[in-house]
Amino acid sequence: MLKIITIPDPILRKKSAQLLIREIKSKEIQELIPEMIKTMHKSDGVGLAAPQIGKSIRLVVIRHKDGDLVIFNPKFLRKSLAKEMGEEGCLSVPLKYGMVKRHKKIILKYIDQNGEQKKITAEGLLARVIQHEADHLDGILFIDKAIDITELK
Repeated sequence: MLKIITIPDPILRKKSAQLLIREIKSKEIQELIPEMIKTMHKSDGVGLAAPQIGKSIRLVVIRHKDGDLVIFNPKFLRKSLAKEMGEEGCLSVPLKYGMVKRHKKIILKYIDQNGEQKKITAEGLLARVIQHEADHLDGILFIDKAIDITELK
């Protein structure tokens, strides 16, 4: 299992680098993907971004009912005007939770683990998780946007 980086580690505040298709297909990255997925599941997370395991690259993995999503270089094509509040936590911000306003529906363009362009329309929890993980790639944590932050002891 990979080590999860927690605050105040500075890598969590850096903007991550885009990956080229040949980099995505490299042995190193292809071996990293299942390790990230395993770490996400074992840590009981719904998503994990590469900066959270110490890699400043634009890669996130997300737990999804239809199988885990692997997203490289995410780019939002559309975000709904409608937003909703929801509770969020983060593996990199242990024992803290807060209410965050996110877009209800999003359309995302990304590259999958095979180097293919994909597009996904998401709403509800999946849209929230994608936005949360995409924020990690820009050095933004949920606590930067949250209100009513509670801390478990």
